[in-house]
Amino acid sequence: MHKRFIFNQLSAAVVGLVLTVNASADDSRFVVKDIRLEGLMRVSPANVYAQLPLSNGDTVDSEKVAAAIRAMFKSGNFEDVISERDGDVLIFKVTERPAIATIKISGNKAIDTDTLNKALKDAGLTEGEVLKRATLDHIKSELERQYFGQGRYDASIVVTNEAKPRNRVAVDIKIDEGDSATIKAINIVGNTAFPDEELIKLFQLKKTHLTSFFKSDDKYAREKLTGDLETLRSYYLDRGYINFSLNSNQVTLSADKKHVYIDISISEGDKYTFGDTKILGELPVEEQELQKLIIIKAGKTYSQQYVSASSKLMTHRLGTEGYLFAEVNPIPDINTEKKIVNINFFVNPAKQTYVRRINFKGNVKTDDHVLRREMRQFEGSLASTDKIDLSKLRLQRLGFFKDVNIETPKVPNSNDQVDVNVNVEEQPSGSLTASLGYSGSSGFIFSLGVSQNNFLGTGNKVSINLNRSDTSDSYNLSFLDPYFTVDGVSRGYNLYYKKTKLDSLNVSRYATDSKGASLTFGYPIDETKSISFSLGVDQTDITQGTLASQVVQNFIKEYGNSINTYTSSVAWSYSTLNRGVFADRGASQRLSLDFALPMSDVSYLKLSYNGQLYVPINDSLTVRLRTDLGFGDSLPFYRNFFAGGYGSVRGYRDNTLGPRSPSFVGDPDPEIVGGNILVENSVELIVPTPFAKNNRQLRTVLFVDSGMVYDRGSADYSFDLGDLRYSAGVSLAWLTAIGPLSFSISKPFNSQLNDEKQSFQFTIGQPL
Repeated sequence: MHKRFIFNQLSAAVVGLVLTVNASADDSRFVVKDIRLEGLMRVSPANVYAQLPLSNGDTVDSEKVAAAIRAMFKSGNFEDVISERDGDVLIFKVTERPAIATIKISGNKAIDTDTLNKALKDAGLTEGEVLKRATLDHIKSELERQYFGQGRYDASIVVTNEAKPRNRVAVDIKIDEGDSATIKAINIVGNTAFPDEELIKLFQLKKTHLTSFFKSDDKYAREKLTGDLETLRSYYLDRGYINFSLNSNQVTLSADKKHVYIDISISEGDKYTFGDTKILGELPVEEQELQKLIIIKAGKTYSQQYVSASSKLMTHRLGTEGYLFAEVNPIPDINTEKKIVNINFFVNPAKQTYVRRINFKGNVKTDDHVLRREMRQFEGSLASTDKIDLSKLRLQRLGFFKDVNIETPKVPNSNDQVDVNVNVEEQPSGSLTASLGYSGSSGFIFSLGVSQNNFLGTGNKVSINLNRSDTSDSYNLSFLDPYFTVDGVSRGYNLYYKKTKLDSLNVSRYATDSKGASLTFGYPIDETKSISFSLGVDQTDITQGTLASQVVQNFIKEYGNSINTYTSSVAWSYSTLNRGVFADRGASQRLSLDFALPMSDVSYLKLSYNGQLYVPINDSLTVRLRTDLGFGDSLPFYRNFFAGGYGSVRGYRDNTLGPRSPSFVGDPDPEIVGGNILVENSVELIVPTPFAKNNRQLRTVLFVDSGMVYDRGSADYSFDLGDLRYSAGVSLAWLTAIGPLSFSISKPFNSQLNDEKQSFQFTIGQPL
């Protein structure tokens, strides 16, 4: 005897469950000895059995069978379900819905594929999901919503599907994005305190103007309008209008869907000033300390920005004491008669928190211990916002990472512990240069240079430079371990050898053969200051050419051709820069004194100062001020100061500015010999790089450089700042896998007749 129970989706949607039983009602009850499933292809039997509200041995009737069918439909896996009875066996015959095998999107440019896929995923439409009848329409409507939000009201979405083996389908989405609707007008209604022009100037969105084709700021986008409305609200709240309200904003679309009109209605309210401030609640630190952090002054115009800043400062102060999740909520008490706002800050410190673990992520090349030794927040200790912020700053100063982000999530099932998760994004931290060529003055040239500030991920600095040509050979090896001791004492070595070949290619000047080594130790004074000491030895042999300058000739007469020097130096450094590469906040200074020890063949002293300061103007513009000063006493000519070139005075050839010494009376091309006084200054404006505004690997700078070298020992010495050379131009620096590449185009001015100018300059590995 066969009994059939039929349930279809249409009847479920319209009138509920309809059960057809090919027997009388009295004959519908029976004991199930087995349940059989037929038609399964993708869904596993175990998955279906787990969803059924009945099992073998149950007594069932038409209502229980109907409930089982409803449960199967509720899973969303089936297009149709039919039940049959074969004796004591209950049979379910199913038709599965297909699964989405792939989703292919084409034609999109304005919105990238990842963003569209994320939008579909948020709507529950991803590969592997079941394809329901309404899914295709849902895909279309969701993508249209994305494009309408970008102002592309004429976007066209065509969604098709192709059957694949094993009851799967491939979804193909073809998009015609159309054009963004342009803004014809922005109207603000209700403003009396500020004119329309002043308020509209705050907006990112603009009505079409002359440069819109380049800026595209007349293209409507819902997200930008939301941001502009929030900017408008903040503008009023920061100028005393605490009761400001945005009544409505309406976007009207033209009939051809190509233009929009934006109408904004506001209520300004009255202008208020600050009254009294109070700090209430539980105070784990002295109230006087928190009062010092309130930047609100009674009688001043009310500003929401000042209120938020005061709250943030107090929250940060509590965080330094371990109250990482403290809340400081400002509650305004508005006096409408006197037009003043009293602010009550309610403090909820929550519990003190401790650090369970510090985790690092993203450091593929850099060893964990290199990051861990920069941390000033330690595991097991009280969590402190100051120490976490300082740890982040120290990691950024390394120059190994493009970005550093630190999060402090709560430990599950604990109300007094957090983990410190440090996420870094690595960037190139060295440079590689190699060249092979020929020069008429130097013959064949081969050079290889490798500089790595994070050698093999250890944090050690290694530099190797090899140069060979027909006229000179030079080799240099340097190594620095910034953590020679766990306390941060650094140790560095430097070995060098340079030989100049005086032959037919180089007969007009002089040749020097130098070799030497040095050992340096650095000691941290605190988080921003350090001091270093160095000892070295140098031997320089000088060979005089036929047309050596008078400076060289006089030096050889006095000291001979072979000079042994035992050198020493002491340097003081200070830095508050926010990053090791491409800094845009803070300052740095370095003062160094180099001198020859008494047992040397020569006696000299060389004092140098280098300083720079970054002054932010706004979020996108920063001014950098740089000063390099130098003073020397009894300097050998080969240790003189030189100026000109990238990193000095751009627009002039490297080391060409300064005193010259003739070889003979009337020498038409005197040799550049440098001097013992250096003055250099630079003013730079760091601007967003066109077409790559948020790229931290690029930096564009507008600059004005000045500088000159003077020689106190020359017969015509005159320290005249009027002799300074100037240049102005634009520079682009690019951090690449082979090191920093720097380009500059500049215009020298205040130049003299014999100055060697160079408008375009390029360098690899220049410190940034």
